[in-house]
Amino acid sequence: MTVGGNLLEGKSVLITGASGGIGAAAARVFCDEGAAVTLVARREPELAKLTEGLVAAGHRARYAVADITRPADVERAIATAVEEFGTLDAAFNNAGFAGPPGPLHELDDETYDAVMDVNVRGLWNCLRGEVASMLTSGGGSIVNNSSTAGLVATVANSAYIASKHAVIGLTKAAANEYAPQGIRVNALATGATRTDMIAAWMAEDPARENAMASKAMLRRIADPYEIAHAAAWLCSDRSSYVVGATLPVEGGRLAR
Repeated sequence: MTVGGNLLEGKSVLITGASGGIGAAAARVFCDEGAAVTLVARREPELAKLTEGLVAAGHRARYAVADITRPADVERAIATAVEEFGTLDAAFNNAGFAGPPGPLHELDDETYDAVMDVNVRGLWNCLRGEVASMLTSGGGSIVNNSSTAGLVATVANSAYIASKHAVIGLTKAAANEYAPQGIRVNALATGATRTDMIAAWMAEDPARENAMASKAMLRRIADPYEIAHAAAWLCSDRSSYVVGATLPVEGGRLAR
């Protein structure tokens, strides 16, 4: 589901977690809206294939293989965007890691550390680099992908819930600090979304989809493109008076 237009015309946008799911959908939507995109993830084959398809369709796209938990990788990815497209105008920090669910007292330190390393330390690395770049070019827009788990307790996955609350906290802190300098920082609180990983999990037991869908007013889970369109709007100038906000994109789950 794509809608071509000029929402992001002339903007250079960085997208993390771009090798699949919401990130890959965002790459296509942002390009259709006129952006030049730099796609970031750890899996090069998927990144290369997606980038080649976008370029073949006439879009401006490059990729940078990077692990966001490594500051040097993040710096290199941002440098790729600036070198290729002249500036960094917006970023969609989408990369994340859920980890295996389970009761808090049964989760081991390795699970906690892995979730926090990607979702919090990784976002920290991205924000530092993106803000530094945008300060040199007059501002920009940053969108961080949190979750409904960043606002309420959802499943038995305490580390993930804590990390997504931290995403919203970092969003508010960065927004408050840099809005006067022309950098808007916002977050998405996304609900259950039909990514390949979730689709495979639901296929194991059809009742799982019904259980997730029943929590939303719309009685279904999201398509990745629905999340991507929300991110595109927040990255664009049409959301120019939105800052420090967490936008629910979850089919009405939180309002019930």
